[in-house]
Amino acid sequence: MNSLEQVTMRKVFRRLVPFFILCYFISFLDRVNVGFASLQMNEAIGLTAAQYGLGSGLFFLLYFLFEVPSNLLLVRVGARLWLARIMITWGLISGATAFVTGPHTFYAVRLLLGLAEAGLFPGVAYFLTLWFPSAYRARVMGYLLVAAPLSSVIGSPISGMLLSLHGLEGLAGLQGWQWMFIVEALPALVLGLVTLQYLKGAPHDASWLQAQERGWLSARMTTEASERREEHSIAVAQVFSDKRVWMLAAMAFGFFLTIYGVGFFLPQIVKSFGLSNEQTGFVTAIPYVIGSASLVFWARRSDRTRERRWNIAIPALIAAVALVGAGLAEGSVLKLVFFCLVAFGVFGALPAFWAINTDLLSGPAAAASIAWIGAVGNLGGFAGPYLLGVTKDQTGGYTAALMLMAVAGCIAAIIALSMNRPNPLYRQA
Repeated sequence: MNSLEQVTMRKVFRRLVPFFILCYFISFLDRVNVGFASLQMNEAIGLTAAQYGLGSGLFFLLYFLFEVPSNLLLVRVGARLWLARIMITWGLISGATAFVTGPHTFYAVRLLLGLAEAGLFPGVAYFLTLWFPSAYRARVMGYLLVAAPLSSVIGSPISGMLLSLHGLEGLAGLQGWQWMFIVEALPALVLGLVTLQYLKGAPHDASWLQAQERGWLSARMTTEASERREEHSIAVAQVFSDKRVWMLAAMAFGFFLTIYGVGFFLPQIVKSFGLSNEQTGFVTAIPYVIGSASLVFWARRSDRTRERRWNIAIPALIAAVALVGAGLAEGSVLKLVFFCLVAFGVFGALPAFWAINTDLLSGPAAAASIAWIGAVGNLGGFAGPYLLGVTKDQTGGYTAALMLMAVAGCIAAIIALSMNRPNPLYRQA
């Protein structure tokens, strides 16, 4: 690696990656804080476990329907305007969750939140393909994805404390869970406004790079895009019949089934250990600390070895085995250990998975494929919470749902190992 490349990429990393980590951190926090709200909200507005699981998962239905259109609009109008719009509207609707009064209003707000946020992650993922060469993709995606478990590491204790903060309880006639939604929605509004001033559309617009640095990066990205067009050039409509896209979408479904199914119910599972709301917040954060470390470990390993398939399959199988253990374990400590291993596995599979995804195609077809894979994956985000909620209501526990998630993890590993080489830059074991 020459010195010009090192200096340029170091600047790009510092400029873009921390900002998008913060954006994704806030989005994930606003997406899953309903898990902590449920400790008070379900009783306050009369939700059963199945109704709560359904409402939590409904977020992903409109997210699914509008993921591809959102990403295509981002390509048309530009990342700066479209990502700012996403952040501002999701912040407003997330805050409005404080005023739900029953199952139907809860369902409506969760649907609208999914509509507002549709396209954020695939939009960011596509945007990063304009700035980072293929050799950097797993690391970049790993650092970005670490925001998801990190939002729970930091957000879980904060959410637990907001629920129990005596100064907020009853203020303006609102309960702790309502103030939690309002307080945690504010950063999204601020970030939306900041985005309008901060982002640039492409390397040639980057005034914070030197002319020589802009020239090198623009040339590198143009060359890689041209190579992908020659090898993987297809029309947007063909994305939806491409076997590779559907294989990746099936893997995403399995990963999101577990991430959101477990994520939305983990506070309730931990609370059942006999802990207070504040203690629940801190203990719930533990698996996500493990998940954050796993993301960084597997991302670096994948780029260092220039291998993707096994760096998806191995952590996916670890998650599957741990899900079985979590379903069968009796003691609270042992159950928590297994959930830590679930986090280690399912989050660890994501960097190499998204690196394959972002290397697959180019241009509008790339934007469409990234969005479609994320959209189908997010149907797992609908199915996971609903599956756990129904299982809880019908059996009094979560074992059957966790076993089904384990099967999904095994299927994801098999699909990963069966994939053909996605990019000539990477060898496959």
